[in-house]
Amino acid sequence: MENNKKRQILLTNDDGIRSPGLWAAAAALSTLGYVHVAAPREQYSGAGRSLPSNSDGIIHMQEVVVNDQCWPVYSVGGSPAQAVLHAVLEIMPQRPELVVSGINYGENVGSGVTVSGTVGAAMEAASNGISALAVSLETDLAHHMSYSTDVDFSAAAHFTASATAETPWQVTRLSMRRYFEAVPVPRRSWDEPGSVGYRVGDDWRDDDPDTDVYALRLSRTVSLTPLSLDLTSRVNLAELEAQLRQPG
Repeated sequence: MENNKKRQILLTNDDGIRSPGLWAAAAALSTLGYVHVAAPREQYSGAGRSLPSNSDGIIHMQEVVVNDQCWPVYSVGGSPAQAVLHAVLEIMPQRPELVVSGINYGENVGSGVTVSGTVGAAMEAASNGISALAVSLETDLAHHMSYSTDVDFSAAAHFTASATAETPWQVTRLSMRRYFEAVPVPRRSWDEPGSVGYRVGDDWRDDDPDTDVYALRLSRTVSLTPLSLDLTSRVNLAELEAQLRQPG
């Protein structure tokens, strides 16, 4: 009963239940309320807000030690967005007040944020009327699909719980530049299995100073970007309709 009186927080990610970034966030958030952890069973980076029809939805309870305490946590056979739904509908005793997704290996900035499963989980929570936060950390590309313990999550964990660290930070807008650019599949034949890769492009170098990419790569500060589910283009809808209705 005592746990139900605390602020109910749902923590998830897209790197999977075994990710050290998830547990860094769990430790930081435990100071704010009771943290329920439900995350994909497997690595699920790049899933966006997808709800795959072939996910099995199997939920397994595990135990991990966080802040010297044994926590029950849940692995979900599905995407990050599906982990949020299973947690809200099946796992948690009451609706969460906050959903936190992360801490992700690798930065989620610019026009590619909708690719991110970390951001996708937060969007799924927001679409269900729950406040949500997606947290990512700039890392080398080699760490993106890893569970490397060489990555220091301490600053990101601090900002997950409170934006008052000594590290400089600024409120930004989403850059419209493509931060990661796709690279061809390194194969000799289409019959060979392969996935499209990615690398950091250089289109951001002349970006505007108020964007997330500029803050991250040029100002070297923490970027705090408010995102909205409203993807409607910022145009005058009446004028657009009038143009489309013009004959010829």
